[in-house]
Amino acid sequence: MSVRSSRPQAPATTRGVVLVHATAPALVPHLEWAIGAVLGVRVTLDWTAQPAAPGSLRAELSWQGAAGTGARLTSALRDCKLVRFEVTEEPSPGAEGERYAFTPTLGLFSAVMSVHGDVLVPEERLRAVVARSAVDGSDLVAALAELMGAPWDDELEAFRAAGEGAPVRWLHQVG
Repeated sequence: MSVRSSRPQAPATTRGVVLVHATAPALVPHLEWAIGAVLGVRVTLDWTAQPAAPGSLRAELSWQGAAGTGARLTSALRDCKLVRFEVTEEPSPGAEGERYAFTPTLGLFSAVMSVHGDVLVPEERLRAVVARSAVDGSDLVAALAELMGAPWDDELEAFRAAGEGAPVRWLHQVG
Protein backbone atom coordinates (compact mmCIF):
# COMPACT_ATOMS: atom_id res chain seq x y z
CA MET A 1 0.00 0.00 0.00
CA SER A 2 1.33 3.40 -0.87
CA VAL A 3 0.44 6.66 0.76
CA ARG A 4 0.35 9.85 -1.25
CA SER A 5 0.58 13.27 0.21
CA SER A 6 -2.22 15.65 -0.72
CA ARG A 7 0.26 18.52 -0.49
CA PRO A 8 1.44 19.62 -3.95
CA GLN A 9 5.17 19.39 -4.47
CA ALA A 10 7.02 22.61 -5.15
CA PRO A 11 8.38 22.75 -8.69
CA ALA A 12 12.09 22.08 -9.05
CA THR A 13 14.17 25.22 -9.22
CA THR A 14 16.95 25.81 -11.64
CA ARG A 15 18.99 28.66 -12.98
CA GLY A 16 20.01 29.96 -16.35
CA VAL A 17 21.19 32.88 -18.40
CA VAL A 18 19.55 35.22 -20.90
CA LEU A 19 22.02 36.71 -23.38
CA VAL A 20 20.54 39.47 -25.50
CA HIS A 21 23.33 39.69 -28.05
CA ALA A 22 21.96 42.55 -30.14
CA THR A 23 18.85 44.69 -30.13
CA ALA A 24 17.80 48.14 -31.23
CA PRO A 25 17.69 50.65 -28.37
CA ALA A 26 13.97 51.21 -29.02
CA LEU A 27 13.23 47.58 -28.06
CA VAL A 28 14.98 47.74 -24.66
CA PRO A 29 11.83 48.60 -22.64
CA HIS A 30 9.85 45.86 -24.39
CA LEU A 31 12.53 43.24 -23.68
CA GLU A 32 12.86 44.24 -20.03
CA TRP A 33 9.08 44.13 -19.64
CA ALA A 34 8.90 40.67 -21.31
CA ILE A 35 11.65 39.23 -19.11
CA GLY A 36 10.12 40.79 -15.99
CA ALA A 37 6.68 39.42 -16.81
CA VAL A 38 8.11 35.88 -16.93
CA LEU A 39 10.24 36.25 -13.79
CA GLY A 40 7.59 38.12 -11.83
CA VAL A 41 9.91 41.01 -10.92
CA ARG A 42 10.72 44.39 -12.40
CA VAL A 43 13.77 44.08 -14.65
CA THR A 44 16.23 46.80 -15.57
CA LEU A 45 19.27 45.42 -17.37
CA ASP A 46 22.72 46.91 -17.73
CA TRP A 47 22.84 47.60 -21.47
CA THR A 48 26.15 48.12 -23.25
CA ALA A 49 27.06 48.85 -26.85
CA GLN A 50 27.34 45.82 -29.13
CA PRO A 51 30.49 46.34 -31.23
CA ALA A 52 29.55 43.53 -33.61
CA ALA A 53 26.43 45.48 -34.64
CA PRO A 54 27.03 49.23 -34.37
CA GLY A 55 23.99 51.03 -33.01
CA SER A 56 22.81 47.91 -31.17
CA LEU A 57 22.87 47.11 -27.48
CA ARG A 58 23.57 43.93 -25.53
CA ALA A 59 22.84 42.67 -22.00
CA GLU A 60 23.14 39.53 -19.89
CA LEU A 61 20.95 38.31 -17.07
CA SER A 62 21.46 35.30 -14.84
CA TRP A 63 18.19 34.06 -13.40
CA GLN A 64 16.89 31.49 -10.93
CA GLY A 65 13.38 30.09 -11.07
CA ALA A 66 11.16 27.10 -11.68
CA ALA A 67 12.05 24.48 -14.26
CA GLY A 68 10.64 25.59 -17.61
CA THR A 69 11.45 29.27 -17.08
CA GLY A 70 13.95 29.15 -19.96
CA ALA A 71 11.22 28.12 -22.40
CA ARG A 72 8.89 30.85 -21.11
CA LEU A 73 11.64 33.48 -21.45
CA THR A 74 12.34 32.33 -24.99
CA SER A 75 8.68 32.55 -25.95
CA ALA A 76 8.47 36.07 -24.56
CA LEU A 77 11.65 37.27 -26.29
CA ARG A 78 11.05 35.77 -29.70
CA ASP A 79 8.02 38.01 -30.16
CA CYS A 80 10.56 40.79 -30.81
CA LYS A 81 11.69 39.34 -34.13
CA LEU A 82 14.67 41.69 -34.62
CA VAL A 83 16.59 40.54 -31.53
CA ARG A 84 19.53 38.11 -31.43
CA PHE A 85 19.47 36.18 -28.16
CA GLU A 86 20.24 32.95 -26.34
CA VAL A 87 18.59 31.47 -23.26
CA THR A 88 20.00 28.58 -21.27
CA GLU A 89 18.46 26.59 -18.44
CA GLU A 90 20.53 24.22 -16.30
CA PRO A 91 19.31 20.68 -15.60
CA SER A 92 17.16 20.27 -12.48
CA PRO A 93 15.59 17.27 -10.74
CA GLY A 94 13.35 15.62 -13.32
CA ALA A 95 14.34 17.95 -16.17
CA GLU A 96 17.21 18.09 -18.63
CA GLY A 97 18.91 21.37 -19.39
CA GLU A 98 17.82 23.44 -22.36
CA ARG A 99 19.38 25.87 -24.78
CA TYR A 100 17.58 28.26 -27.09
CA ALA A 101 19.10 30.53 -29.71
CA PHE A 102 17.29 33.02 -31.93
CA THR A 103 18.46 35.11 -34.86
CA PRO A 104 16.29 37.12 -37.26
CA THR A 105 17.69 35.20 -40.24
CA LEU A 106 17.59 31.64 -38.85
CA GLY A 107 14.68 31.82 -36.42
CA LEU A 108 14.58 29.66 -33.30
CA PHE A 109 16.86 26.77 -32.35
CA SER A 110 16.16 24.65 -29.30
CA ALA A 111 18.04 21.73 -27.84
CA VAL A 112 18.14 19.55 -24.79
CA MET A 113 21.47 19.89 -22.99
CA SER A 114 23.31 17.38 -20.85
CA VAL A 115 24.67 18.24 -17.45
CA HIS A 116 28.05 18.79 -19.17
CA GLY A 117 26.68 21.18 -21.81
CA ASP A 118 26.47 18.73 -24.71
CA VAL A 119 23.55 18.95 -27.15
CA LEU A 120 21.38 15.83 -26.85
CA VAL A 121 19.71 14.97 -30.13
CA PRO A 122 16.63 12.73 -29.88
CA GLU A 123 16.97 9.38 -31.60
CA GLU A 124 14.01 9.94 -33.94
CA ARG A 125 15.56 13.17 -35.25
CA LEU A 126 18.84 11.35 -35.94
CA ARG A 127 17.00 8.54 -37.71
CA ALA A 128 15.08 11.06 -39.82
CA VAL A 129 18.17 12.89 -41.12
CA VAL A 130 20.00 9.62 -41.82
CA ALA A 131 16.96 8.25 -43.70
CA ARG A 132 16.51 11.50 -45.66
CA SER A 133 20.18 11.49 -46.62
CA ALA A 134 19.93 7.88 -47.80
CA VAL A 135 16.86 8.65 -49.94
CA ASP A 136 17.72 12.00 -51.49
CA GLY A 137 21.50 12.16 -51.08
CA SER A 138 21.35 15.28 -48.90
CA ASP A 139 24.46 16.25 -46.96
CA LEU A 140 24.38 14.18 -43.76
CA VAL A 141 27.18 16.16 -42.11
CA ALA A 142 25.36 19.46 -42.70
CA ALA A 143 22.08 17.99 -41.41
CA LEU A 144 23.78 16.74 -38.22
CA ALA A 145 25.46 20.12 -37.73
CA GLU A 146 22.06 21.80 -37.99
CA LEU A 147 20.61 19.40 -35.39
CA MET A 148 23.36 20.52 -33.01
CA GLY A 149 22.82 24.23 -33.71
CA ALA A 150 25.97 24.96 -35.70
CA PRO A 151 24.36 27.58 -37.99
CA TRP A 152 23.14 29.52 -34.92
CA ASP A 153 26.54 29.20 -33.23
CA ASP A 154 28.27 30.43 -36.38
CA GLU A 155 26.00 33.47 -36.65
CA LEU A 156 26.13 34.35 -32.94
CA GLU A 157 29.86 33.82 -32.33
CA ALA A 158 30.87 37.37 -33.29
CA PHE A 159 28.22 38.72 -30.91
CA ARG A 160 29.38 36.46 -28.07
CA ALA A 161 33.02 37.49 -28.46
CA ALA A 162 32.09 41.17 -28.48
CA GLY A 163 30.33 40.73 -25.14
CA GLU A 164 33.20 39.16 -23.17
CA GLY A 165 33.73 40.95 -19.89
CA ALA A 166 30.27 42.56 -19.89
CA PRO A 167 28.41 42.89 -16.57
CA VAL A 168 25.98 40.16 -15.50
CA ARG A 169 23.11 40.56 -13.04
CA TRP A 170 21.34 37.79 -11.07
CA LEU A 171 17.55 37.80 -10.67
CA HIS A 172 15.39 35.30 -8.82
CA GLN A 173 11.94 34.37 -10.00
CA VAL A 174 9.15 35.28 -7.62
CA GLY A 175 6.69 32.58 -6.52
